[in-house]
Amino acid sequence: MSVADDLHPTIQAGRVAVITGAASGIGRAAAIELAKLRLKIAIADVHPDKLQAVGKEIAAIVGEANVLVVPTDVSKIDEVVRLRDRVYEAWSEVAVLMNNAGVGDKTTSSGELDTWHKVFNVNVFGVFRVVNVQQTFLPAMLHQENASMIINTGSKQGITNPPGNPAYNAAKAAVKSLTESLAHELRERPHSNVTAHLFIPGWTFTPLTGNDGTKSKPHGAWTPEETVLYMLDKVRAGEFYVLCPDNETKRQVDQLRIMWAAADIAEGRPALSRWHQNYKALFEEYMREGLAQLE
Repeated sequence: MSVADDLHPTIQAGRVAVITGAASGIGRAAAIELAKLRLKIAIADVHPDKLQAVGKEIAAIVGEANVLVVPTDVSKIDEVVRLRDRVYEAWSEVAVLMNNAGVGDKTTSSGELDTWHKVFNVNVFGVFRVVNVQQTFLPAMLHQENASMIINTGSKQGITNPPGNPAYNAAKAAVKSLTESLAHELRERPHSNVTAHLFIPGWTFTPLTGNDGTKSKPHGAWTPEETVLYMLDKVRAGEFYVLCPDNETKRQVDQLRIMWAAADIAEGRPALSRWHQNYKALFEEYMREGLAQLE
């Protein structure tokens, strides 16, 4: 899997990428892959030691002069403003803004309020257009002469809403909704040269997903590098919904699951009927028939 040579105008040597949540996992992989394409890279994360280590990796690829390492808590607006100012003072533009910061703390619907606040502060307010990262960067990006893009990292859990982690699901559902609205607003804005994209990773083995002590990547998961390369191909092609497969789940399976979830509303089924004991057999039959039609 590789990024095609005919690149999107924003993904060009010498242009600037800003990546939050860059100290590990998908953020780190995105910074490295964009550095390989000779972009200038600004990385931000709340973990300064890990971030500095990633900065050294990137500098070895693209040179120290083309790397900015800015420890940043995206839930704090003053730190995001400092990040923006550092980037524009150094390079006067942003071509790719990747809002990738996220946390995955487990919650329940009646769980600890502090955990809900933590999950929402990072996953929602770190990407919403009118607050923090987008509020801070978008006005300057809109006035740039060259094309630019905003990539917000969502989740399949924000679409199909599986039981077990309602705060994370709700936060990522908000990211989906906000990014859709942003894409529409940018599309309708006269002479806008900024596009928005919703990045929806599949099962990707990262420190966040491997916090159960697992050290080796499961066969069914993709690596962060595989996921990022897939994402770059799709945004280069101008796609808004970047729905990533993995070694366990094909795109067709995701499509069927998403359509079933939407039909809960349209057909008046119980909430999350996919996991309802009275609908389990019906869902399994629906999946079998749907996949058979695609063969």
